[in-house]
Amino acid sequence: MAIRAGLPGGWVPSIPGGPRLRYPDAKTSDLAGKPDLQGEPVVVIDPFAWIAGWIHETILLPILFRTGEMQWEDVSFMWALFAVYGVLQVLINYAICVPAERFWPLIRWERRETVAMDVFYTLIARIGVFPLVTFFGFYWIQTAMNGWLTDHGYIPPTLEGLFPALLGMPVLTFFIYAVVLDFADYWRHRFSHTFGWWYGLHALHHAQRQMTFWSDDRNHVLDDVITYVWFIGAGLLIGVPPMQFPLLVLTLRLVESFSHANTRISFGRIGERLLVSPQFHRAHHGLDASGRNSCNYGGVFPWWDMALRTADFRRDVIETGDLRAPEALASGSWLAQQRAGLALSWRLLTRKRRRRVAAE
Repeated sequence: MAIRAGLPGGWVPSIPGGPRLRYPDAKTSDLAGKPDLQGEPVVVIDPFAWIAGWIHETILLPILFRTGEMQWEDVSFMWALFAVYGVLQVLINYAICVPAERFWPLIRWERRETVAMDVFYTLIARIGVFPLVTFFGFYWIQTAMNGWLTDHGYIPPTLEGLFPALLGMPVLTFFIYAVVLDFADYWRHRFSHTFGWWYGLHALHHAQRQMTFWSDDRNHVLDDVITYVWFIGAGLLIGVPPMQFPLLVLTLRLVESFSHANTRISFGRIGERLLVSPQFHRAHHGLDASGRNSCNYGGVFPWWDMALRTADFRRDVIETGDLRAPEALASGSWLAQQRAGLALSWRLLTRKRRRRVAAE
C-alpha cells in the first residue's frame, strides 16, 4: 500500500506498512481503499494534514510526552494544522497583494526599511500566536463555559439555537458569524481610537509611514491581547463552533490584509460600499486621521461606518502615519516599538492627573 495521509480523522501511516496514527474529527477521501490500475488501494494525500501530521509526530508529541501534557495530544494536531493554514494564508496574501502593489502601486518608495519589521509581525501573528490563541484559547474557554452552563441546566448559546431556520445551512451560518464578528470588531477598533490609553498602544499600528499589506499585523502586544479577548468573547456569545472560529478569523484577516495594500486598485462606487477597499481603509490611516479624528473603522464590511456615520468615501489619501507619535513607533526595533507604545499609553492615561497636579 502506498504512503497515506488523510485529513485529520483518517488513518495516517507514515510509510507503507508503518504505524498508524489516528487524528480526531475529520474524514478520509471516498477514494481511499479503492483499487488503482495495479490493483493496489488508491491513497489520497492531503498535503496540509500530512505536513501538520509530521510536525505533530516529530515535534509536538515528544514535547507533550516529556512535559506530561499528553491530554493535549489530539488538540495539538489541530494547532499544527491551523499553523499550516496560517502559512498558507501568508502565501495567499503574498500572491494577491504583491502583484497589486508592484503593478498598480499608489506610491513608490526608494527605501523600505520599516516594511521588514511588518513582515516579522505578520509571521509571528499568523503562524505562531494566531493558532495558539484562536484554537487553544477559544477551544479551552468554550469547553469550560459550555460545561458550566450544562451543569447548571442551561443550553450553551448557538446561532442556530436562536434561529432554527439556519440548521442545515452551514455556508449562510458561516457568513452570518463573519458579519457579527466584523460588527464586534468595528466597535473594538472605534474604542481603540476613543480611549487615550488604548490609542497609545494602537498608535504603533498607525505610525507606519510605508503602509503595505504586511502592516495589518503591526500591533502592540497588549493591543493584540485586547483584540483576541474581544474576538473570543464575541465568538462565545454567538456560539461559534471551536473549529470554525480560527477559519472565520483567517477569512476576515485575509480581507483586512488586502485593505492595507499600497495599491490604487479600486472596487468601484458599488464595490467600495460592499467590502472595505484599500483606499477606504487608507483614509483611516491618513495623516489627519489619527486618534479621535479618524474614520472608516470597519475591517471587512463598510456597512457599520455607513450606518453609524463614520464613513468617509471622499478622502483621496496617499500619505499615512501619525505625526504626533514618537519616532520609535515608526522606525524603531520591535522592542523599541513595544516600549514606546507602552510609554505613550501610560502618558495618555495619566495626562489629566498630570495636568491637575501642574495646575495646583
